[in-house]
Amino acid sequence: MTVTVSVEAPLAIVQVDNPPVNALSHAVREGLMNAVREIESNDAVKAAVLLCKGRTFIAGADIREFGQPPKEPHLPDVINAIEACSKPWTAAIHGTALGGGCEVALGCHHRVAVPDARLGLPEVNLGLIPGAGGTVRLPRVIGVDAALDMITSGKPVGAQKALEMGLVDALSGNDDLEAFARNHARQTIDSSVASDRPAFPPAEWNDEKWEEAIGAIRKKARGQQSPVEAALAVRDACTLSLEDAQRAERERFVKLRDGDQSKALRHVFFAERQTAKIDELKDIAPLEIKAAGIIGGGTMGAGIAASMLLAGIPVTMVERDDEAADAGKGRVFKTLEASHKRGLISDEKLENLKEAFTASSDYASLADADLVVEAVFEDMAVKKQVFDALEKHCRADAILATNTSYLDVNEIAATAEKPERVIGLHFFSPAHIMKLLEIIRTDTVSAETLATGFALAKRMRKIPVLAGVCDGFIGNRILASYRKQCDYMLEDGASPAEIDSAMRNFGMAMGPFEMQDMAGLDIGWANRKRLAPNRDPNERYVKIADRLCELGRFGQKTGKGWYLYEEGSRKGKPDPDVAAIIDEERAKAGISPRSFTEEEIQNRILQAMTTEGKNILAEGIARTAADIDMVMILGYGFPRWRGGPMFAGGVKDQ
Repeated sequence: MTVTVSVEAPLAIVQVDNPPVNALSHAVREGLMNAVREIESNDAVKAAVLLCKGRTFIAGADIREFGQPPKEPHLPDVINAIEACSKPWTAAIHGTALGGGCEVALGCHHRVAVPDARLGLPEVNLGLIPGAGGTVRLPRVIGVDAALDMITSGKPVGAQKALEMGLVDALSGNDDLEAFARNHARQTIDSSVASDRPAFPPAEWNDEKWEEAIGAIRKKARGQQSPVEAALAVRDACTLSLEDAQRAERERFVKLRDGDQSKALRHVFFAERQTAKIDELKDIAPLEIKAAGIIGGGTMGAGIAASMLLAGIPVTMVERDDEAADAGKGRVFKTLEASHKRGLISDEKLENLKEAFTASSDYASLADADLVVEAVFEDMAVKKQVFDALEKHCRADAILATNTSYLDVNEIAATAEKPERVIGLHFFSPAHIMKLLEIIRTDTVSAETLATGFALAKRMRKIPVLAGVCDGFIGNRILASYRKQCDYMLEDGASPAEIDSAMRNFGMAMGPFEMQDMAGLDIGWANRKRLAPNRDPNERYVKIADRLCELGRFGQKTGKGWYLYEEGSRKGKPDPDVAAIIDEERAKAGISPRSFTEEEIQNRILQAMTTEGKNILAEGIARTAADIDMVMILGYGFPRWRGGPMFAGGVKDQ
């Protein structure tokens, strides 16, 4: 039985048992509705406690039922029945009460929780809004401002915050949750269950304030519909009757559920959970990483070091000399201190992490490292020198990893005495924030080394994607392909600002030229020079970016790139000097500039991504189309609500 009722007068204990996360399947909904009827008809019962077995309260809807014909009882009807019950219900929350689970808790008359519980309405992350009264009840419980933020952001809150907001009535402390909930429920027996929630939320917003709030949410959503629809639903809750607001909420929910954006976001939801499920590694035990080494203390090396420290791994950083080592240490500590300032780590944790870090100019300090990641300049000769030094000073069983963005990891591995211990770990900057980790499989890597790479990603709370060896692997290979299309359109008549604007309106956080300026144009320039000897002479090649680099225009760090940056500003302005260079190159190529529509720019870039993704799949560089989608979403800012370039381009895994 997924839902059981045990009567211990004057209480009824309603228990949900639907592992692994007590999702609101049809059986659970039916069981809860039957529980309401049983409790209402039993005169011995004066109050009810709703609790869940296992590691969590109800964590949400059963997404597997999406797309299937709906079965009664529907969740809104179940929650309305709980709320209408003449005997008070107390929800006992542990783990997470998310989505429909939070809505069920809101339908209960009282809520208690353990201190580490989390509550939230994250439906916007699946392209939805709460569809069982969440947008209507939450504003009445915690007020409009807090409810609007929770619902449109999809971010859950911890139990202490929930207590302060009024979302839960009490925390169990160190007491047994069930015993605490029972005691709380007994105290509610003589209280009225008539809802003390006002007919409308207490805060009255005028039309101007609503337009301002919804406009800000629309701007932040960058084309995603669900946050805007969620805001409109909260406005309905403040301007319509309870019944009409619930009816309008359900209509919005169903419309979004059946729409393309929700389908895309559900694809992403499942794809994100499949990237680490590698059949061949299922029974392979990873090596334990007790200590790690980082070669290079620049932005990337410092970011990787900070990320490992935050994951509980002591780190030794090696630089070329003591001065560079001190500079690298400063970057690592600055990153950790920023996490401390944001409240992510305590004073004590900050000091412990600093003590777990060592900066040195001596490779011998890596003698005890279980894993060493090199993050030096993107040059094969330099990286081979590093690996030669690691061979001399590291343990024979230590895993040696390269953070190369483009280079041939097979060639690097070939220099090692034990190539099975060499792997590519391509982190993305800033490494302590970006969730993506491309794990590069060489021809000689062992299953144990691969399994260790995936275990490391999990420990660092990153999403790993397996990739084969090729120039740029998955992400940078696709990036190079669509940048070519951008260059072609630039030479054919579009401006950097037009292309960037089109892709921001597509849903990207930044346009391709803005992104180049942020990352540094010198990185792509070095790679183009590396590839130049083998470039097909018949291939169209646009020299505009090279000319900018020859002038020292490397982007934000030099104050000039595709755009001009005033001192201290990260927002660029169109530069007449760049326009003049573009005009000169067009003239040399004999091109008469033409105009491009926004849709044409977007389609050209999407098609380039999808086409290169198909090639990557055909060559076996990526396992699945979904893996490619995750790389581009997590590493390159492709809008989640479009599902990734493969999903958006109609390429799906069978």
